[in-house]
This record gives sequence, structure tokens and C-alpha cells, in this order.
Amino acid sequence: MADGALIFIVDDDDLFRESVSQNLGDDGFTVEEFPDGPEVLERLKQDPKPSLILLDWKMPRMNGIEVLKTYRGDGGQVPVIFLTVLSDQIYEEAALIGGAVDFIEKSRSFSILRRRIDLIVGGKRGQSEAPAEGLLEIGGLALDPDSARARWRGKEVDLTVAEFSIVHHLAARQGRDCRYRELYDLVRGEGFHAGAGEDGFRTNVRSMIKRVRRKFENLDADFAEIENYPGFGYRWRRPEDR
Repeated sequence: MADGALIFIVDDDDLFRESVSQNLGDDGFTVEEFPDGPEVLERLKQDPKPSLILLDWKMPRMNGIEVLKTYRGDGGQVPVIFLTVLSDQIYEEAALIGGAVDFIEKSRSFSILRRRIDLIVGGKRGQSEAPAEGLLEIGGLALDPDSARARWRGKEVDLTVAEFSIVHHLAARQGRDCRYRELYDLVRGEGFHAGAGEDGFRTNVRSMIKRVRRKFENLDADFAEIENYPGFGYRWRRPEDR
């Protein structure tokens, strides 16, 4: 259940904004709509604060990344998901580096968006999600699926929801090889295609794994738990194999 959680939608496309707002409202969320960045930034100075912000990239007056940087620069901590027509990897990386927790293309179904929202707002309480699996601990890694939080040797790893999903998938299958397509489908949805060529998804997976590794390495220079199986995918190394 959504429990009436407040979500802000920021998009200059009136029809799209109203459609998403209606779907969220039907699912029990409370929604406030904004046609541009300056309006939502002004509203964010007031209470109540939302549980989540859905933010478009291409908007008049201020684009989405400018809104996010301004909000984070002012100390704002509410999670932000980019919901945009832009699909190039460069935009996704810029959004995540700028402080967004996820990046979803507008062409995706509402069910995909809802699952991401459930992870962030509802701790996997959405009806499309399986029951929480409980804390997963492997060597120095601790994963909490309810909050999508990860810790490495006692230190919190600042993972996005998508990155957490990948780490949890690999760690829960420690020592087993996970295919590129398997990891991509986990984040984007089964059968979704992106990138150049039939196997363009491999580039996207490599980029995601690179970001994940970098975040762990920032906490531990010797981190080497994610191993590559060339031409196939990745695996999480078992503690006894160190």
C-alpha cells in the first residue's frame, strides 16, 4: 500500500504529468504537480516535504539537472527519480552523479515506475513486489532489501536503487556467474533494448558495474569482490575464495 505518501511530479508536459499523477493517485499516493523547476523549488522550502520527487529533464526556465543541483546545493535530501524521454547513457550518469537515485525513461510502463517507487518510498511494500528477504550478510557486505541500503565493512555504500538491485542479485548468488542480459533485465525490465547493436545492453551493464565498483573502492581500495567472466557477465566472489 502507498499509505498516502506524498510525491511531487515536475514536468512541463501537462498530459504526461496528469497521467502519472492519476495513476499514482489511483494507487493511494498523494500527489502535487509542478510545470517547472522554479515552482517546485519554491514549494520545497515549505512543509510538508514529499517522500519522493519525479523530475523531468527538458523543461523551460530550468532543466531538470539544474533543478536537482540547486536543490541538493540548498541541502535538500528528498530522493529524486528522473523521468525523461532522454535515453543516452551520458544523461543517466549525469543524473546519478548529480544526486538522483534513479533514472527511468518515459517510454517504460507505469508498473516499472511503481516498482522503483515502492523500493524508495515503501520499502518493497508494493503489491507487485515479493516479500522482503531480510538482511543479507556475506563477508564484509551487509544488504538490507527493506531500505535498499548497503554497508561494506561497517561503512554505508551510497548506492542508487538500481545499483543496489545489481549488488543484491550478485551477492545472493555468490560464486555463480550472472549474465549481462540477466543483470540488465533486472534493472530495465525483461526484453528492454538499449545501446547500439543487438548486444548494446552489455555497454550499459559494464557502465553500471564500473560505477558500483568505484563506490566500494572509495571505501576500500582493496575491494575486488565483483569479478568479470569475459564475454558472459559478472559474479560476486565468495569470501572463502579471497
